[in-house]
Amino acid sequence: MMNPNSLCIICTTGCRSWFLPRDGEENKRVSENLAAMVNVPKTKKTYCKSKECRKHTVHKVTQYKKGKDSLSAQGKRRYDRKQSGYGGQTKPVFHKKAKTTKKIVLRLQCQGCKHVSQHAIKRCKHFEIGGDKKGKGTSLF
Repeated sequence: MMNPNSLCIICTTGCRSWFLPRDGEENKRVSENLAAMVNVPKTKKTYCKSKECRKHTVHKVTQYKKGKDSLSAQGKRRYDRKQSGYGGQTKPVFHKKAKTTKKIVLRLQCQGCKHVSQHAIKRCKHFEIGGDKKGKGTSLF
C-alpha cells in the first residue's frame, strides 16, 4: 500500500516513481552510507535460539567464509563434461561486476551449547575483529 506522504516527484500522483524522495528529503546513497572501517569485538552477548539455551549468552564472533566448492556437485560435473574436448569456452563468463564491497556476515557461536548462527551487517571497505578500541579524541594510527 502506498504512503500518502510519498507522492511522485514528477507528476505529483501515485504512479510507479512514488518511492523516489521528495524535494525536502535527503537522497541517501549506499556509497555515502559505507563505513570507512568496522571494528567488531571478539565476543558478543546475544540471544541463542537453540533448544538447549533459549536465552542471552556470550557468543564467539568470527567472519563467515565460503566453503570450498565440491568437485562432485552435479553442476560442476556437467560443466566439466561440457568443457572437455575441442570447442573452447562453452558457458558465458561474467565480467560486469557492479559492487565494490560485500556485505559482512558474522558467524556467532554460542559458548554454552556451541550452536552457530549468522548475522549480516552493512557493507564496508575494511573490517576487523577484536581490534584496538578508538578512544575519544584519539586516532588509531
